[in-house]
Amino acid sequence: MAKKLNVTPLHDRVIVKPAAAEEKTAGGIIIPDTAKEKPQKGTIVAAGAGKKDEPLTVKVGDTVLYGKYAGTEIQIDGQDLLIMRESDLLAIV
Repeated sequence: MAKKLNVTPLHDRVIVKPAAAEEKTAGGIIIPDTAKEKPQKGTIVAAGAGKKDEPLTVKVGDTVLYGKYAGTEIQIDGQDLLIMRESDLLAIV
């Protein structure tokens, strides 16, 4: 994270930078672009303050797992990012 984002998510929302899609299988087979799956793992780059009664359990820099179709795709400063609620996160890795 060389550069800080100019965006702060509200309440219980977080901004996640998705991990890169796998280029090869474990056996060494190269996966073509049309067959690559969306990554379900990423790093928190910004987090809101949480709800009044419920503080956030994740922090900036955490690596998290999320659902395949979770979040909304956004683009900030040329980066492809996802913004989602903390409840859409499945686990901290």
